[in-house]
Amino acid sequence: MTKSTAVNPKNLLKFILGSAFGVLMFLVPIPQGDSFTTLLDFLKTGLKNLMGVSMNYIIVGILVVSAVMGVIDMVFKPDFIRKNTYLSKAFHTTPFYLGSKILGAIFACMIVFGFGPEAVTSADTGVTMLDLCNTLLCIVVSFSFILPFLTDCGIMEFLGVLLRPVVRPLFHVPGRASVDLIASWFGASNAAVILTREQYMKGFYTKREAGYIMTNFSLVSIPFCLMIANTVNVSHLFPSFYLCICLVGIILAVIGIRIPPISTIPDTYQEKTGKQINEDLPENTKLLPYALEMSCQRAEKFTLSKILSSGMEVVVGMFFDLVPVVMAWGMVALMIATYTPVFQWISYPIGLYLQLFGVEEAFAVAPAALIGFTDMFIPALLITGVESVKTRFIIGVLSLVQIIYMTEVGAIIIKSEIPLNFWKLLIIFLERTLIAIPLIVLFANLFL
Repeated sequence: MTKSTAVNPKNLLKFILGSAFGVLMFLVPIPQGDSFTTLLDFLKTGLKNLMGVSMNYIIVGILVVSAVMGVIDMVFKPDFIRKNTYLSKAFHTTPFYLGSKILGAIFACMIVFGFGPEAVTSADTGVTMLDLCNTLLCIVVSFSFILPFLTDCGIMEFLGVLLRPVVRPLFHVPGRASVDLIASWFGASNAAVILTREQYMKGFYTKREAGYIMTNFSLVSIPFCLMIANTVNVSHLFPSFYLCICLVGIILAVIGIRIPPISTIPDTYQEKTGKQINEDLPENTKLLPYALEMSCQRAEKFTLSKILSSGMEVVVGMFFDLVPVVMAWGMVALMIATYTPVFQWISYPIGLYLQLFGVEEAFAVAPAALIGFTDMFIPALLITGVESVKTRFIIGVLSLVQIIYMTEVGAIIIKSEIPLNFWKLLIIFLERTLIAIPLIVLFANLFL
């Protein structure tokens, strides 16, 4: 192999300093009270606190503008939208998604200005979704211009080459996917899903790899796991609680890539960008020098203008295209979960399944085992009155390894270009639930 000119002082500095900044912001845990957070999460929380109640009106403005501009694009097809990269990404859409945007705008107006039925404006539905959209907005603002330091400075190429011999045979994904997993563990699952989507769009994951990573690697953060443990009153068992989450999560990931619907997704790259990744080690090449070469080649292309352009594209797309859909679908899901007996009706088979494995109060907690499909926090709220510590432990862990939460990551996955629709996500959710329950029960019996 000819000696690469990419490994030079300038590119090494870009790789080391840029990647260090990205890792510091996304991955390094910072102590915060009894738990810890990341600088990115600290920035997100600070921004949310700074904006205060004005965030609600910003959400309304964004959703109304998105709906109105979507209608203008659909009806008049103006060139100033269709021929502009940012505006077409934000407002050019299909009739179904336009309907979702209009519905999201209506919901937001009803919640913020306090009119309409209680099913929309209550704390369990509207207020919860508005707070979630505020958080999502702050996440997007916080990381859009910082994300390139983690993805484009070479650290993903460096780790990808080094970890490929382990990650590829075990999970059938590139080694760089390990960065997504770490970002989710210490940050937020929706941020990790957005990171994966952007990597797919840039040609670093195939459709199957991106879909698999989104539905298996996007675990919720450790601080949120601690919050769930506190909510279900098993915080005194947190080491065992989190160890169980990790063990079950790894087993589910190993199984998930090998069964439908993930295994049936085309293993092809995004059509416009094609394959932009190479982690294979050439013959007669040492691992560490090759990892350094790949990282420097990536860092060579890293410029300030690319940070600004890619960051702005993410911000505009997320603001006007994603947030309205999250509001619309999240509201519908929460209203069904909160104000209808649907989950009581459909959870009876899960009650039998839990009973089969000796779970105490099986039928009482069965709705909580399914309602996690709508939102990750609702199961914990439903089981606070359950007497059995082991049952609370089991359902608490289950709610955190199911991953497919429509209000958090489900809407983002569906809105991405990955071929995973609502029904496929539902199937994945049920697969994870059915496989996880006996595993969690086994570990609970061993740990408690």
